[in-house]
Amino acid sequence: IATIIITLITLSKYKLVSLVTINGEEVGYVESKEKFEQEIDNYISDLKKTNIAFVDIENTPKYGLRLINRNENTNENTILSKMEEGMKFTYRLYAITLDGEEKSKVNTLEEAETLVADLKEEYNTLELNIGIKELYTEDMQECESATVKTARNSMTQELDIIENKSINGVYLACVPVSGVITSRFGAVESIRDHTHMGIDIGANYGTPIKAVADGTITCAEEWGGYGNLVVIDHGNGVESYGQFEVNGKKVDIPSYLVKAGDVIAAVGSTGNSTGNHLHFELRNNGVQANPEKYVYKGQ
Repeated sequence: IATIIITLITLSKYKLVSLVTINGEEVGYVESKEKFEQEIDNYISDLKKTNIAFVDIENTPKYGLRLINRNENTNENTILSKMEEGMKFTYRLYAITLDGEEKSKVNTLEEAETLVADLKEEYNTLELNIGIKELYTEDMQECESATVKTARNSMTQELDIIENKSINGVYLACVPVSGVITSRFGAVESIRDHTHMGIDIGANYGTPIKAVADGTITCAEEWGGYGNLVVIDHGNGVESYGQFEVNGKKVDIPSYLVKAGDVIAAVGSTGNSTGNHLHFELRNNGVQANPEKYVYKGQ
């Protein structure tokens, strides 16, 4: 009976709680271990509703029983804040990719899907290989900078360049040769009996000539006033024509498939010519287009 009386008196003045220790330091009390661990789980679940993918808790709490004055409050929030100091967060981001290359980032999958759909609708004349890639980072600042506005501006700048350098959906990724334009599209000159249907780019003999876009070589032979001619079919009815040198330089012409930037020939002076140059034409469904609009803007 005495024990019971003493116990009742004790419980009237004190309450049994869990003492929480982190890294050997007593940081406070919680009403119960079970309730507090559930609170931690709820806290982490709420975090994961944002773009936090993983939470690594380094400051794992340890528990022990303790009697404290019944009027004394427990301090779950303070202990949780202490634990948060030792938490490592891994954030999930979503990269917008173009031809497999990461171009910009947003914080949620919904933002990424909406942006990709909008861009495909806005640039519907381009054959865009645009996608979404899941990324992880521990840098919170990277998340803060990954806004939809920033991503949209970055992508539109990139796609505007592609659109300006695309003909019938074919992106012309590079210039065929570096040099000076010596004869422009539509020029009337004594060396030919018709207006110029391409452009001439003067360059040193043997300067490499590159494919301006992916495609298939359909011709690599001598062809009338062109002299030595190479023709690449880029799809969608788009072809590029180039006058090239082979004798003396002995440049091997790749057959069939080529990639943008592949060297396909070298500068020379075959056909109707007054010096070393590349005669370059673009044709869209058989009709010549001015190459300066696409690959030599501003030159």
